[in-house]
Amino acid sequence: MYELVQVSERCYYVNCPAKIGIYVEDQEHVYLIDSGNDKDAGRKVRQILDKNGWRLTAILNTHSNADHIGGNRYLQGQTGCKIYASGIEAAFTKDPVLEPSFLYGGYPCKDLRHKFLMAQGSDVTDLTDEGFPKEIRVIPLPGHFFDMVGFRTPDDVVFLADCISSRETLEKYAVTFIYDVGAYLETLDRVEEMEAALFVPAHAEAAADVRELVRLNREKVYEIGERILTICEEPMCFERILQEVFRGYGLSMNMEQYVLVGSTVRSYLAWLKDAGKISAGCVDSMLLWQKM
Repeated sequence: MYELVQVSERCYYVNCPAKIGIYVEDQEHVYLIDSGNDKDAGRKVRQILDKNGWRLTAILNTHSNADHIGGNRYLQGQTGCKIYASGIEAAFTKDPVLEPSFLYGGYPCKDLRHKFLMAQGSDVTDLTDEGFPKEIRVIPLPGHFFDMVGFRTPDDVVFLADCISSRETLEKYAVTFIYDVGAYLETLDRVEEMEAALFVPAHAEAAADVRELVRLNREKVYEIGERILTICEEPMCFERILQEVFRGYGLSMNMEQYVLVGSTVRSYLAWLKDAGKISAGCVDSMLLWQKM
């Protein structure tokens, strides 16, 4: 864990739970792509940088989930590096309590205010700032989270963030987090058409061809959609739908999984309703969903 893997002349990644990319412009200008899940991850990355004589210039955040920005505060405090993010992702990175608040739908209790869902805040510079490395291309990858992006380096390595999960992850967890199902499917279509020397997803193996993995992720989305429609053959409230999803996939519920899977199921319901496949109506002061 935290092994440095070189994938091109100037690109590396740190092999950890959410892969951290490294682009070396030169010894004095080194860029991280994300920073890991906490201060400890940031410390380990700094050790790698120091060992190689690299000076950290900036962190390019793909999105604001805690496992991708958890090392920001430590690294910025230690090196004075800039942190680049944009849009809603920048807001969540500055004020990380927004993530558990969004997931829960209100002020989060202490069970949700921990490092896995709430990083420490950091100062953020917009991706459009003139200091952003011009040779790195920003790739919009919405769907998994609000304004998630990927990055293409000059040696044609593409860091894909969380837009595809590994086969093992899909088999183990089934319902991976998605904010906007429609946008996510469009992103999968876009990634399927991409070409690169190498793709580096945050939660899957690096590969020159990710089309099969894209198809697996797409199939899982449609499978979950169909499962929810089947659950809603009869009018069903959200809590019962969520219970049936957990039971159907053999998932274990705790507070964290309740908000992560629950938020995702709500997103599926919105996607299905907008597509005219499911209806929602209030009966006896309860919102019920039913297949159309």
